[in-house]
Amino acid sequence: MSKSLKRVRQALIDAGFEPEILEMGETRTAQQAADAANCHVDQIAKSIIFRGETSGEAILFLTAGGNKVCADKASALAGEPLGKADAALIRSQTGFAIGGVSPVGHLNPIRAFLDPRLLEFSEIWAAAGTPRHIFALKPQELLPISGAQTADFTA
Repeated sequence: MSKSLKRVRQALIDAGFEPEILEMGETRTAQQAADAANCHVDQIAKSIIFRGETSGEAILFLTAGGNKVCADKASALAGEPLGKADAALIRSQTGFAIGGVSPVGHLNPIRAFLDPRLLEFSEIWAAAGTPRHIFALKPQELLPISGAQTADFTA
């Protein structure tokens, strides 16, 4: 088990959950993850990270699998212009590699926003620290453990 996967698992356990972690094999898209989890694509919580152009910090947007982040809305929420986060920034702030960024278990605190579409489901799936693992939980449970704020930032 990778260090990242262990960190996510422990964060979930520390928050009082017995995580169901699914190994999917190689998946590159939200639809492929949804197929592996046998769920609707919007039940996949994609972790999209931008770089705050003023702060230099990574900012996390958790969006439903079929939605796209609107750059203007996201910048307004963040209170600063946003740019592309590179792999080094993502790894240094979250501890995760691109493709496996989890909403929990980050190495450092991160500002996070959650797409309200995710709240429409009884269960959602999110990356568990690797590009090949996801975990399930209720979206209302994800809010407090991720520290995310619900906001409209999708196109």
